[in-house]
Amino acid sequence: MANYALIFAGGVGNRMNTRAKPKQFLEIHSKPIIIHTLEHFELHPEVDAICIVIVDEWIDYMKTLVEKYSLKKVRWVLAGGATALDSQYIGLSAIAKTVQSGQKDIVLIHDGVRPLIDSKTISDCIFETKKCGSAVTVAPAIETIIRTDENSIIKDTFPRSECQLARAPQTFYLEEILSAHKTLKSEGKYDFVDSTSMMLYLGKKIHVVEGSAENIKVTNPIDFYICRALLEAKENSQIYGI
Repeated sequence: MANYALIFAGGVGNRMNTRAKPKQFLEIHSKPIIIHTLEHFELHPEVDAICIVIVDEWIDYMKTLVEKYSLKKVRWVLAGGATALDSQYIGLSAIAKTVQSGQKDIVLIHDGVRPLIDSKTISDCIFETKKCGSAVTVAPAIETIIRTDENSIIKDTFPRSECQLARAPQTFYLEEILSAHKTLKSEGKYDFVDSTSMMLYLGKKIHVVEGSAENIKVTNPIDFYICRALLEAKENSQIYGI
């Protein structure tokens, strides 16, 4: 049995308003965001190999970064698809070709632009998947969530105590999540938000792991500056013990 990290970063960063580079290659403290992300999985003792699914025209650049930062666990750097789910399917299929059928291999599906993941969350996801068959990282909702209709009128609200925010990694057994992709692709039902919503549609029970509230996704400029500040705070804490 092996544990794989599938890091997908197929976006081009339209909401980031950057024209030079996709958002995953923007630098924070002289290091690309995606490298901050990858290093957590590279250094984790329970992660055996990493698959990166990236924007096609940036594959060569990604490979140079893998070599520059000595990411020895990266086994695949692949061109992504039209959607996040397409990219995940490409990565899952590539990983599956190298493993024997029937093995209880685990895959942690993670955003390339979610660099504040931590070692404990990765360990918890692997442990929970071995125990229960799945593990989706969540964070507590700290504000009230409302639902509106097509006229922007509030329909109802949800108590914060009953709500959590979906984060990543989303972790499953490799054969099970790949089978789900194949089933729904064949049925023409493939417009889900993420792997969790897809598995829920198929009637699977999904277990959660509470992760750090800092584990944000860098989508827009505000996220970028928040992420930079959090990374700086972590570095200062390590240097000065504060």
